[in-house]
Amino acid sequence: MIDISLSICTRDRRDSLLRTLDSVAEAAAASERRIELILVDNGSSDGSAAMIRHWAANRPFAVRLLSEPRPGLSRARNAALSAARGRIIAMTDDDCTLHRDYFDRLAQAFAPHPAPVIIGGRILLGDPADLPVTVKLEDHPMIAPADGFPGGFVMGANLAFTADVRARVGLFDERFGAGAPFRAAEDTDYLFRALGRGIPVRYDPHFVVDHHHGRRREDEVVALLAGYGFGDGALYAKHLLSDRRIRRAMARDVANLRDRFAGPVPAIRHFHAFRLRHIVAGLAHYGREAVRRRRSPAG
Repeated sequence: MIDISLSICTRDRRDSLLRTLDSVAEAAAASERRIELILVDNGSSDGSAAMIRHWAANRPFAVRLLSEPRPGLSRARNAALSAARGRIIAMTDDDCTLHRDYFDRLAQAFAPHPAPVIIGGRILLGDPADLPVTVKLEDHPMIAPADGFPGGFVMGANLAFTADVRARVGLFDERFGAGAPFRAAEDTDYLFRALGRGIPVRYDPHFVVDHHHGRRREDEVVALLAGYGFGDGALYAKHLLSDRRIRRAMARDVANLRDRFAGPVPAIRHFHAFRLRHIVAGLAHYGREAVRRRRSPAG
């Protein structure tokens, strides 16, 4: 039986992916856990596929190479999720590196908690020259409120769950995430659905990755956060009529307008107004897509 299935989905990030893979090899060598690595090439055109095949040869742990040529992070994640054989299914990104004790710490984080359970880990800034976004720095365990909205509570760059979560929650919604119409929020949607099925979502700071995201300009961060808001807006629209948690989350977004928090970069003067504007755009786009699908002959 495989103890941990770690999935990494990649598209045109050969250099950063190699750094990620080398960190996986080091962490696997430091652990006695039975590991399988699932690599999904999501239509790369930069030579990543050849590099992956060369790297994977003769590894002392199982390496499974998959291809999902249709663009979209959720599609790639679903390919990995469907193939995973481990008792714990974990994921990280192709611009992250694992700490050497990652696999042992991951297994220890799950040991006290009965399945099904989802646990996210700590995400540190990999390069001090990068702007401090897409990190998770809290140093204490937490559990997400069952009736709350889990956006940002834990993140797909360092996320894991027991295998039975897959059967209860299903696959990622392929309309969400990088390369998809709704840009982001594929992990938040998955967590939201899990909480709605009574599956606890926890945070444990002891299994750690470093995120080398490479964003050093304010405009890059502004675009990233706009995408996050847009994805959350589409997620709101998806669940608005069926789940009162969304209505509470939207009410909080409006109430937050009273808070003059400036945001992570000076280019965003009023973060909550910025976020709400992009939430509304995502919500409206979801509605337009729903109308288009209903009118389509295939729909």
